[in-house]
Amino acid sequence: MAEKLAKYKIEIQQMMFVSGETADPSAETTWVIEEIVRQQVIEMLVQCTSQAARRGSRSISTDDLLFLIRHDKAKTSRLRTFLSWKDVRKNVKTSDDKGGGDSGDFAGGDDPGAADVLNGPVPDAGKKGKKAKIGLPWEVSSFYNEPVPEREDEEDEEEEEMNFATLQRLKKADERTKNMTKEEYVNWSECRQASFTFRKGKRFREWAGFGVVTDSKPNDDIVDILGFLTFEIVQTLTEEALKVKEAEDLCKKDSVDGAGEITNGRKRKRERGLFDPPEDDREAVQPRHVQEAFRRLQHRPNKSRALRGFSRTPFRQPLKLI
Repeated sequence: MAEKLAKYKIEIQQMMFVSGETADPSAETTWVIEEIVRQQVIEMLVQCTSQAARRGSRSISTDDLLFLIRHDKAKTSRLRTFLSWKDVRKNVKTSDDKGGGDSGDFAGGDDPGAADVLNGPVPDAGKKGKKAKIGLPWEVSSFYNEPVPEREDEEDEEEEEMNFATLQRLKKADERTKNMTKEEYVNWSECRQASFTFRKGKRFREWAGFGVVTDSKPNDDIVDILGFLTFEIVQTLTEEALKVKEAEDLCKKDSVDGAGEITNGRKRKRERGLFDPPEDDREAVQPRHVQEAFRRLQHRPNKSRALRGFSRTPFRQPLKLI
């Protein structure tokens, strides 16, 4: 049987490395992750096309994609911040091209990818006021023509949740990199720039099936948002797959330790042999771990069964977005 190869094998391996997978994943593992990501992208395009049709429009907009992840407040807030700073970079680069000031250093990093995805932008105090806030169509403030002036010391619930999620990601990144050498950290920083869409827009459109799933031609903002969300999907899948593998390794270790002798009612741990592999030599995430992680992420709460009268009969549920 021919081995299946992923089109984004290198990008997925880099994203998995940033997400905590230090071993080298197999080609089959990257192919499974790529297929899951592709299914997620197609499902998002289908739902966005359906929402645009309800609005009487043939083309999807950024609001349609934001509407799909509205229940994840932390992810929504990170995406809004990503779009805000993307607009700032675009405006600064435009003004720089017109000779409107020295902003080359800030406009040079026009990577729409993983650096903003993981940790968010870190602006200085002088440029913070230039960031435009991205409004959402379902917010109360969008119902009025005149916007309500905002206080600088006021933080909404989404920003607080985003800050907490960002701190948790920074903590995990610090744990992964605290023992790295300079060369390893440089490699890790380069892997953070991995993206499905950055400088690969045409390839991504063909891979996602834009001409088949939706008739509209997406703009650059749609492609950038999908690039942001695909990074999030790979990261979530990798972190959940690592949890599955950790539980499996712990179960195997307990079963091996249980083979020891019983002394005074207690099991004595089996002594390590001369030819036993080192404990630090860990195996990479396998396709079965990714599939189990995807199954767990597709789990729905029991309250969804109430609409079916708590019936256990098989019911085809739509794909849940990760």
